[in-house]
Amino acid sequence: MVVAPLSRRELLAGSAALGGAAALAHTTVPHGHPWGSEASAASGEGGNHGAAHAGSSGHADFRDARTVDHARNGFDPHEIVRDFDWGTTRRGTNGRVIREWELVAVDKEIEVAPGVTFAAWAYNGRIPGPTLRCREGERLRITFVNGSAHPHTIHFHGLHTAAMDGVPGIGAGEIAPGGRTVYEFDALPAGLHLYHCHVRPLAEHIGKGLYGAFIIDPKDGRPDADEMVMVMNGFDTNFDRANEFYAANTIPFAYMNTPIQVKRDELVRVYLVNILEYDLINSFHLHGNLFDYYPTGTGEKPSELTDTVMLCQGQRGILEWRFPYEGKYMFHAHQSEFTELGWQGFFEVPA
Repeated sequence: MVVAPLSRRELLAGSAALGGAAALAHTTVPHGHPWGSEASAASGEGGNHGAAHAGSSGHADFRDARTVDHARNGFDPHEIVRDFDWGTTRRGTNGRVIREWELVAVDKEIEVAPGVTFAAWAYNGRIPGPTLRCREGERLRITFVNGSAHPHTIHFHGLHTAAMDGVPGIGAGEIAPGGRTVYEFDALPAGLHLYHCHVRPLAEHIGKGLYGAFIIDPKDGRPDADEMVMVMNGFDTNFDRANEFYAANTIPFAYMNTPIQVKRDELVRVYLVNILEYDLINSFHLHGNLFDYYPTGTGEKPSELTDTVMLCQGQRGILEWRFPYEGKYMFHAHQSEFTELGWQGFFEVPA
């Protein structure tokens, strides 16, 4: 059987019959899906629009609020959103803090949507990789072990010597399967950064999952807040260099049926990174509120008070705001296509 190519926009045009474009993607990529007899109704054979939306919340989502097997994946976006990896520390002979981590690249199959698996590459078995966190001025040592069948590196955004840049042909260069190296540099400047593999074809190495956030706290810290990290990404599940799914922290719609819980009037701080491949721009839009935006997190004053920011790949920033009212508040990409294909969720402020 030959499956005709289907663009994302063609996919979106048929989404009304499914109650979510992401559900239609399951019938168009070469994977099994859990809908059984629903598939024929979704394809328009004897079905109707109302039936396809039975039990729907009125928002794009996986049918019947289904989700992926987080335990099988080995990571959960509801945990990743507040998970910061401080590594281990010790004092050098001069009393300076040396902070260390070990990152291992692995080949791993993950479920990116119910019944849709993806042959990923991951740091420490999760996508995004661990959110590395440190303090300005510390000495950082990251041991990289390549447990993959392919050569990889780690390229850190920030200040470091050329030998520590994690690119082919300089310093340790590409790390062959089974190999290892150590990246060592000072934690500078304070702000929000990222890391990713820098081996060609670069789009494939990033698109398959080798990336993560990297936070350097100012020496004097930041005001107390409910802190979160969101890495905006997507997945090309049929390898046509166009994404079929979009998300914050990998799993589409993860925060729709299980909203992120926040407290009324408490400062919320989101570390937002865009690592999306195959699309020129991504965005974050917050409903019912506005946030102070600090580009790259390197300045003490926000650049603007807004409800929407647009980011190209590698751009990042810190968002801060408070919820003055209770209720559920949506956040999503303000590219409607991305939203319909998974990049949306809710914050919930209890009474």
